[in-house]
Amino acid sequence: MLSGEETLFYLRRAKEGDKNASSHLLENNVLLLKSIIKRFKGKGVEYDDLYQLACIGFLKAIKNFDESFGVVFSTYAVPMIIGEIKRFLRDDGMIKVSRIIKTQSITINKFIDDYNRKHGDTPTIEQISKALSIDEGDVVIALDSSKMPISLSETIDDKNGEKGVELAERIPSDEREEDLVDKILLKTMIENLPQRERKIIIMRYYRDNTQSEIAKELGVSQVQVSRIENKIISKLKSLL
Repeated sequence: MLSGEETLFYLRRAKEGDKNASSHLLENNVLLLKSIIKRFKGKGVEYDDLYQLACIGFLKAIKNFDESFGVVFSTYAVPMIIGEIKRFLRDDGMIKVSRIIKTQSITINKFIDDYNRKHGDTPTIEQISKALSIDEGDVVIALDSSKMPISLSETIDDKNGEKGVELAERIPSDEREEDLVDKILLKTMIENLPQRERKIIIMRYYRDNTQSEIAKELGVSQVQVSRIENKIISKLKSLL
């Protein structure tokens, strides 16, 4: 990972149009991009596409970054990258239903309407399955697919009567975006620490080991562990 001074040097060059400087910044922040991408896996978008989106967000951050902001570049870049990916998921993240399921859904709903007119009642899943020779599980999937929203960007009215609220905004999350940014930055910084320093941080703060236990594991004194730990914490604070 580049130091703060090196990052500013390449940022200035990149903003002057030096493409090699932009590439160098990108190459030295791959771990940061990958840490962000992991948060969006399983959203129906290929990894390579997510990586390209992250790169676009990173390059936009380079273009728009101003030293007068008074923040470390990575602190500014992470929300830009996250925003680029979220924008794509919002605008293009349609929930896709296969043609077979759509066809089954139409057939099943037509059967339900006909059955209701004839019997004044709604057929059970088992009755639908037997009448149409469709597996019961497939019947449930087909019926659920007809209830799916077309897109996460579909607008709905919220409980307070506010109109035009996107469905994506109504998905609850216990994690604030500021906390997400801090976690991504911290994880990237820890991954870039020398092996012994990284091991101390992981044992101390992720496995809850005491300094004495760490000292025994590494074959050093507790005083040395304490000194190294304080040095690492100071280093991480200076990068945030």
